[in-house]
Amino acid sequence: MMANNKESEKFKRLGVSSLLDLALLIPKSYDNTYINETPALNQINTIHVKVIRSNLSRVLSLKFWCETWEEEISGVVFSPKPYHRSIFRVGETLHVRGKIEWQRGALSIIQPMVVTNINTILPKYKTVLQNRSMVSLMKNYLTCKGLSDEGLSDEEVDLVMGLHFPVCANVGLNERSLHVIKFLEIYNYIKVLSRKKIDFETKSKLSSNESDFVKSLPFELTNDQKNAIEDIKEDFNSTKSARRIVMGDVGSGKTIVILASVVMAYPKRAVLMAPTTILAKQLLEEAKKFLPEEIKSFLVLSATSKKEDLSQYDFIIGTHALLHRKLPDFDLVMVDEQHRFGTKQRELINQLSVKEEKHPHFLQFSATPIPRTMSMIQSSLVDFSFIKETPFEKDIETKTIRKPDFKELIIHIKREIDAKRQVIVIYPLVQESETIEYQSIEEARGYWEKNYANVFVTFGADKNKEEVLETFREEGSILIATTLVEVGISLPNLSTIVIVGAERLGLATLHQLRGRVSRNGLKGYCFLYTNQNESKRLSEFSKTNNGFDIAELDLKYRKGGDVLGGVRQSGQKFEYYDMEEDILIEAKRRLGKL
Repeated sequence: MMANNKESEKFKRLGVSSLLDLALLIPKSYDNTYINETPALNQINTIHVKVIRSNLSRVLSLKFWCETWEEEISGVVFSPKPYHRSIFRVGETLHVRGKIEWQRGALSIIQPMVVTNINTILPKYKTVLQNRSMVSLMKNYLTCKGLSDEGLSDEEVDLVMGLHFPVCANVGLNERSLHVIKFLEIYNYIKVLSRKKIDFETKSKLSSNESDFVKSLPFELTNDQKNAIEDIKEDFNSTKSARRIVMGDVGSGKTIVILASVVMAYPKRAVLMAPTTILAKQLLEEAKKFLPEEIKSFLVLSATSKKEDLSQYDFIIGTHALLHRKLPDFDLVMVDEQHRFGTKQRELINQLSVKEEKHPHFLQFSATPIPRTMSMIQSSLVDFSFIKETPFEKDIETKTIRKPDFKELIIHIKREIDAKRQVIVIYPLVQESETIEYQSIEEARGYWEKNYANVFVTFGADKNKEEVLETFREEGSILIATTLVEVGISLPNLSTIVIVGAERLGLATLHQLRGRVSRNGLKGYCFLYTNQNESKRLSEFSKTNNGFDIAELDLKYRKGGDVLGGVRQSGQKFEYYDMEEDILIEAKRRLGKL
């Protein structure tokens, strides 16, 4: 939009950078100054009156005669200013506007306002600018042709223009116009997002064959794993740098996709950043177990000597410590559990090997599925691969329990420990709280330590948490912890998880916690402990183990909430659009993105 300096400043204050941004600033209400032919009680009326009495004391008491209604109307102006007395002089005829009520057998109007423009509908905007400035901007910039040029249909143009330039009294968002505004909001967002997608030239094509590696594995890959590898292979053979997110449910086998990517990149070097030391070590174990002998892997942690010559390794795995090391040149960078890192950290690791504006291929892996609608939106910025199948069907029984079920829970825990299986109990807090009605770790640990052997305790602020988790994996029976075990630790003997105050957590977090059990086909149990009499949300969660279904459920109950993830991070909060997939599909189709 072409604008002068003064108006450009106004657009900047409004956060408006396009015509559609402006069109989406929908009026919040309307001042209707059409003359009321009959009284509309308890509503705002516009009437033509003659002042027949005006008395000033602490308030200005008025009496009007309305010829149209053939009624006397009493009026009152609270905290009157001097100009009120001059406006409401006896004998004056005026158009006034105010709420009409029936009091003590007569009509009254409270705080009447004089109206100069009658039989009009004035949109009322709620923005940082004064209303008259908003009305002026709309008149100067919002046109049928402009909206049509943005790709809106004739009907959509008419509905949007009708909201900003109303011509009838019953103006406002009805079912049809709301649908159009929802469409316009997501249509505009995808349009903006598409412009942000930047393709970089890659440093090199990565074209090694992974088929011998796949044949060497002691298990058959799932179709989803094979498809993800094919997607990545196609990326690697492009002149554009890959920017792909591989999204797989807990235990879906993303690690093998990571290793296949390393094989396809060889003899070029690959680097992977993981969020925790435990996860980095686990990935190194898997690499040494499955990768061909000629591919040398190495682990970089904070304690790793900086004298180590990293250039002799083909696959470097590390924590955020990688960001503080001088790394040898690499052509593939991967981030595991990418949602655990900030946007800047993810981009920083990617930038470490950029040369002459040529970028390494960039793959991100996540075990936190996002809803289908969210992935469809974000696919305007990055490419997605989904791994929904799991190598084996997880057998996890999920049950909501309450105080009366505690004895039964204890019997179950003792049975599992006797069978050499492990149990985790998740508490919402480390220390006692007056506002949360559940026990904390500090309050509860005494019971477990007194009644059971090999009890381990840790939490987020515990400096030794990773050491505790590793020792528990080898020696423990019961782990008392906070949600820090949500991601990253592999516990092959873990059969049971108990989540205290489960209703306080998002369904995605509950699913991540539940995913710690039954990692190798072991029969698993997840107990959701709550003080609530009933919880439909927990009940629905208990019926499915599918992370993608859980993501949709989470979206349903949070109505977008922080599940919006990347959308929220990029500064967008949808005011009207509420994740309706049919509207999203139409917007993408209109923009040629399907």
